Amino acid sequence: QVQLQESGPGLVKPSQTLSLTCTVSGGSITTNYYAWSWIRQPPGKGLEWIGYIDYSGSTYYSPTLKSRTSISRDTSKNQFTLQLSSVTPEDTAVYYCAKMENWRMDYWGKGTLVTVSS
Repeated sequence: QVQLQESGPGLVKPSQTLSLTCTVSGGSITTNYYAWSWIRQPPGKGLEWIGYIDYSGSTYYSPTLKSRTSISRDTSKNQFTLQLSSVTPEDTAVYYCAKMENWRMDYWGKGTLVTVSS
């Protein structure tokens, strides 16, 4: 069974870059046709898809966040990473990583709260 675990700082200052890593176990991030997503949920709001990196290393981002988002991977560690630049308090959220297959997110990490504050 695939398991995902988010890690990274819980507090980021405004204008800095938020960086989170998702470590995957029980499956390879290079398995054909799998994609690996980042999603967030601000306090009191719904889920927001940020973007994903697929099995080939191609990336796709939400149009609203594209200018500030970068998703990369380290296949030797079976990890993928989110970087969100120029953060503001509006980027405060629980951030999740998830495995996507056939456009369905079937496995999720537990999520990690990132607070943007000075």
